[in-house]
Amino acid sequence: MIELGVNIDHVATLRQARRTYEPDPIWAAVEAELGGADGITVHLREDRRHINDRDVQLLRQSVQCKLNLEMSLAGEIVEIALRTVPDQATLVPERRQEVTTEGGLNLKNEPDRITDVVRRLKSVGVFVSAFIDPDIEQVRIAHQMGFDAVELHTGEYANARGPAVTEQLDRLIQAGAQATRDGLRLHGGHGLNYHNTIPVAQIPMMKELNIGHAIVSRAIFVGLRQAVTEMKQLLIRADVQRA
Repeated sequence: MIELGVNIDHVATLRQARRTYEPDPIWAAVEAELGGADGITVHLREDRRHINDRDVQLLRQSVQCKLNLEMSLAGEIVEIALRTVPDQATLVPERRQEVTTEGGLNLKNEPDRITDVVRRLKSVGVFVSAFIDPDIEQVRIAHQMGFDAVELHTGEYANARGPAVTEQLDRLIQAGAQATRDGLRLHGGHGLNYHNTIPVAQIPMMKELNIGHAIVSRAIFVGLRQAVTEMKQLLIRADVQRA
């Protein structure tokens, strides 16, 4: 069964818009779990634009399913991850001026630093994933660096139109096949919604999809618990069709 990781960053984004205490990401995590989420994903950014340190601490204490911490290589963030010990850490690129993560982490840049962070996280029992573009070479490097999983950036697929959709999906399939050959757990995420998720979920050996913006957007109209349930049902349908 494909796992659904629900990213609740945008619940915190709404809170920060008024710099108040609501909506509470901790309660959002509860609602997501009740809706069928297999994991809760948050990105603790260096500028703390949405999720903050207290959120991470309370989520670690309260989340009953998998807690996935998206994080940069910044020393301060690494130290927080080592103290918090999330179930999973996903290493992602980060730029202050970006609205959202714009692409995968280039593992060719600062390889020694990346390998050291992977080693340190794994030493305290954290399962470590690399958020990378669907590129076979990047997958191979992730394997060499000791990552446990790769999360393929699905943004270009999500933004594609016409024949480009098939081209981008094929990139994901080929990169996923390489991950499987290398013994890496296969994840995907970014830009996925209720209309484009099923083909990605049907990629052979896909184990986890992390979805946030579409679910939180849907939640405005039907509630977060129902929005998560609807996405989970899509993944179940995709799993049945894939079998």
